[in-house]
Amino acid sequence: MSEDAEQTQTLPTISSHTPSALTLFYDPPGTLRLTVDDSHSYATVKLFQAAPLSSPGRYLSLLSGKGEEIATIATLEDLPSASREVAQADLQRRYLTATVGAIANIKTEFGITYWHVSTNRGDRDFVIQNLSESCVWLSDRHILLIDVDGNRFEIPDRETLDIDSRKRLDAVL
Repeated sequence: MSEDAEQTQTLPTISSHTPSALTLFYDPPGTLRLTVDDSHSYATVKLFQAAPLSSPGRYLSLLSGKGEEIATIATLEDLPSASREVAQADLQRRYLTATVGAIANIKTEFGITYWHVSTNRGDRDFVIQNLSESCVWLSDRHILLIDVDGNRFEIPDRETLDIDSRKRLDAVL
């Protein structure tokens, strides 16, 4: 049994601790870690939001490397300043969303759609396997597309797309 697994099994439930007792940091770079009251440490943790689009920065959950919930946090503001900065960076990386400004091409073959779009992060090509599952309507005009790799592409208001982009979009939706 690894040291992490052994330590995780003997630790008390941390959800009862106040968020001010939580220290989030990267060590090594790219690996999110957690220390609780300088007495418990988790070598690998993952930070998730329950509602990243409708309530960003709220309803957070810290999971161990084994996927077990360590702590819940009502809002980022509850964390100490340094931990809040680390949490914000991690959430931004996890929930990175490119905003689509124009759709140059959409091709459909056997239920799979191939997209070529211009976004706020440059031109992108992506594939969506099942539009009915991977196209989330957040409102009548606001659309979230999730590609086969889990990348997120947002169309905040389909009415603001140019006429050709709207025609391409309407053809597949």
